[in-house]
Amino acid sequence: MAEQVTRVYGVQFGLLCLSSFLFFSSFNMIIPELPDYLSSLGGAEYKGLIISLFTLTAGLSRPFSGKLADKVGRIPVMVVGGAVCIIAGFMYPLTATVSAFLLLRLLHGFSTGFTPTGTAAYVADVVPVGRRGEAMGLIGLSGSLGMAAGPAVGGAIANQFSVDAMFYVSSLAAFLSVGVLARMHETLDTPHRFRMGLLKISRSELFEPRVLAPCIVMLFSTFAYGTILTIIPDFSEHLGIRN
Repeated sequence: MAEQVTRVYGVQFGLLCLSSFLFFSSFNMIIPELPDYLSSLGGAEYKGLIISLFTLTAGLSRPFSGKLADKVGRIPVMVVGGAVCIIAGFMYPLTATVSAFLLLRLLHGFSTGFTPTGTAAYVADVVPVGRRGEAMGLIGLSGSLGMAAGPAVGGAIANQFSVDAMFYVSSLAAFLSVGVLARMHETLDTPHRFRMGLLKISRSELFEPRVLAPCIVMLFSTFAYGTILTIIPDFSEHLGIRN
């Protein structure tokens, strides 16, 4: 752990919570509007892929982002995730076909494959072992607040202005998230320069038997969450709820 960090919840931890809030607000802001947006492109039958494609690349990228967080640094990995959200927000209004939209969802998933990984590593650096569970709960709360605020704000913007405006505000939230990271100190003691060799993943880096049980628990809980998240926009519209 970097020696400059002396307090459990100092300025750095507060900035990390703020950045996490903005990051989760960014990509969750657009989710409720995506089913209708995909339908407008003629891809109503592909609504189930909105979350699954995003999650696919988020999962595939995590072994790489985890290794990079340990070699290059926690903050650079978080910045990559935020940068993906910034770019994606500007690209959605440019998608004119279903295939382009689905490809963008696939690429957008890299954001959550990187930023939360760097965030978890950063928390482990700045918080003593005896209080990491507490700290993880607080950083998780920051993300949950972003997941709650993002759709509400995004829906309001889409209703009052346009869906394109919502996409641009999503990019703005991600940009502010990265801006907050610029005020933070790297906690990795000896960061390395990035090189392509760091992307080589061994079997031991890909699978850790000790985390299998919690992985199974997360699989079933997030399966239910993803199902509800996909159908709730259409169900809300059926009930006459505009936002």
